[in-house]
Amino acid sequence: MLKLQKAERPTLYFIGVTTTQSSIMKLFPLWAKALGLKDAIIQGIDIGIHADADLYREAVEFIKNDELSLGALVTTHKIDLYHAAKDLFDYLDPYATMFGELSCISKKDGRLEGYAKDPISSGLTLDAFVPEGYWEEHGGELFVMGAGGSAIAISAYLLDPRKKDRPTKLIVSNRSKQRLDEIERIMKLVAPDAVAAYYLTPESAKNDEILSGLKPHSLVVNATGLGKDQPGSPITDEGCFPSNSLVWELNYRGALDYLHQANRQKEGSQLHVEDGWIYFIHGWTQVIQEVFHLDIDPAAFAELESIAGTLR
Repeated sequence: MLKLQKAERPTLYFIGVTTTQSSIMKLFPLWAKALGLKDAIIQGIDIGIHADADLYREAVEFIKNDELSLGALVTTHKIDLYHAAKDLFDYLDPYATMFGELSCISKKDGRLEGYAKDPISSGLTLDAFVPEGYWEEHGGELFVMGAGGSAIAISAYLLDPRKKDRPTKLIVSNRSKQRLDEIERIMKLVAPDAVAAYYLTPESAKNDEILSGLKPHSLVVNATGLGKDQPGSPITDEGCFPSNSLVWELNYRGALDYLHQANRQKEGSQLHVEDGWIYFIHGWTQVIQEVFHLDIDPAAFAELESIAGTLR
């Protein structure tokens, strides 16, 4: 059972694995002040990876029934929580139902609502560091290691059939077949015309092999969570990134082994290496908007980003 106590102030929850280590615990009070959220606080709910469904349901039911518990950001557990507790929600947004995951819990007019915000936050982040026309100009590929909610959101955003500027191929690897099958099913619905390949990679050396066959000017993403909540990297130290490529580590805290591996090759292979900091900021501001019913315009976002920078 989770040790959850009735909220005495407006509370935003962070449902994760090691929430006390996140920068949001120090950052949220500063953001709340800047946004005029006078008494609002943040509270972590730590749940082990792939926990029993009862724990996810307990967390959701508590938020649903506790007056001053206003909502939550969900990380790591986005898919598991959705499947365990989707029947408890009065509304699920189209992204949540399509992708089978949710990252945001909020309340509106007495209803409990669930949203998948990753397609929005990942898209905003990608637009910030992937040059306009990048794929059309260079013909690179997208290689995503991991098959969770973030991997689905990134793949769906970049392979959107409405875009002219898309990777020439989607490659996804994962350690478990169930999640790999699920992302393949979703991507066939989202982007049926995309060239795609899916690989079961229980060992990091298998990802090294995939890396070695990528085109230059590709995007290689660590969406596994390794290096944050769990130790390690999805590749070995022998893995070689394709030249002139973009490398994205979704984590911004932890050992960040993958980020260090990329940085060691950065100069020699002319890589652009991106960590998860801006993704972290977009992810949280999207949820804060939904939970507290705010409109964070570009000027307000710039202020929040500046505040966040003081804690980096």
